Amino acid sequence: MTPSPRPLRRIDCHVHLVGDGSDGSGCLFRLPSPLKRFLARCMLSEVGLDPSVLKGGLDRAYREALLRYVEDSGLDAAVVLAQDWPYDERGEPLRERGSFFVPNDYLLEVCAASGGRFIPAVSIHPYRPDACRELERCVARGAKVLKLLPNCHNADCNAPRTRDFWKLMADTGTVFLSHTGGEYSVPVINRDYESPEILRQPLELGVTCIAAHGAGASAPLISRDHTERLVSMFREYPHLYCDNSALCTPNRAGTAKRLLRSDAVGRVLHGSDFPVPVSGLGPWARGLLPWSAVRAASRDANPLRRDAGLKRAMGFGDETFTRLDGLLRA
Repeated sequence: MTPSPRPLRRIDCHVHLVGDGSDGSGCLFRLPSPLKRFLARCMLSEVGLDPSVLKGGLDRAYREALLRYVEDSGLDAAVVLAQDWPYDERGEPLRERGSFFVPNDYLLEVCAASGGRFIPAVSIHPYRPDACRELERCVARGAKVLKLLPNCHNADCNAPRTRDFWKLMADTGTVFLSHTGGEYSVPVINRDYESPEILRQPLELGVTCIAAHGAGASAPLISRDHTERLVSMFREYPHLYCDNSALCTPNRAGTAKRLLRSDAVGRVLHGSDFPVPVSGLGPWARGLLPWSAVRAASRDANPLRRDAGLKRAMGFGDETFTRLDGLLRA
């Protein structure tokens, strides 16, 4: 008798790993301005951590809090992200331009110790001289996803020099989670790389791509909105998807409205962008939520569960939570 296939897992496809190196992780976390320090405190509050961890102990406190939240979220797993350095055109790391760094080895160790709750998304800049070797090494250790912010990493994914890297991505079945749209929490190096057009070469070579944040603007007057361009690209590439991460924020809620009211909703995956603070105020102001849903969510201390509940109330269906597991199985 053929066993029944196991149900698809409910996955948050966009969760950041953060650390300060205090536990030997190799992580780095910079706060170069009062604004960055304020944003960091907001995120620590979302995680439920005291700001004193910024002076030491962030590695352990953060990963333990994250595991507790995932276990109590109603989700089955979360894709947890590493963060590579930006690189210049010569393939040299621009360490002074990066605001935080999370090594692949640390990510893989944390995921291996999570009891299956964490799915590793490594970060490898395609300009690195060892990019293909590093991808092979990480895939052998269980990596399923690769994460980059092309505009912040200074990564032209359409450059001919990166072709072999994307071919290897396709051959290994590694999913590419790429930031699209504007950004303000991480320094932007090249705004030309925020459009989903940056994904054309990986898509042409067969890589399954997820455009994070639905290619929306990060804030008025700071960045352009590219959601309509993304929706048009869905018609060209059946293996192009997007996530709804950070769309429970006032500055990005308009992107949620555009996705929900387009035929692109069938390409959306669930993502939180944890530890970015979650609130229903933006979606409520856009007419996506009743005030009762905002109040109910505000009483939930688990930010991952709160975000998932708000997304369901906004109209993102159950399939957005299980779609990634189907892609990973394929």
